Amino acid sequence: MRRIDVIAIGLGIFLAGGCLFLGFRLFGLDGINAGIWSQVVMVGGLVAWLASYLLRVVTHKMTLNQQMEDYESAVLQRRLDELSPEQLAALQEKLSEGDSE
Repeated sequence: MRRIDVIAIGLGIFLAGGCLFLGFRLFGLDGINAGIWSQVVMVGGLVAWLASYLLRVVTHKMTLNQQMEDYESAVLQRRLDELSPEQLAALQEKLSEGDSE
């Protein structure tokens, strides 16, 4: 992620908090309650994002893990495609011997 992306995300979150505050003010809350409720919504959003991130970490559904699995599958498939028919038959025979043991 580039530095400008981080700045844009930070600015967006800052503006979202301000918009929430103004929305609560327009809804009829006083300044203190509008500030409290906008913070509650922002912290709730942060906790939800953190929970979703931790769930992806625990279940190994993160982008890097998926990319590594795809890469390993592609490498194994390429190696399998490069085998001659004789080598492939020998490998299959070796694997069938390992299954019967």
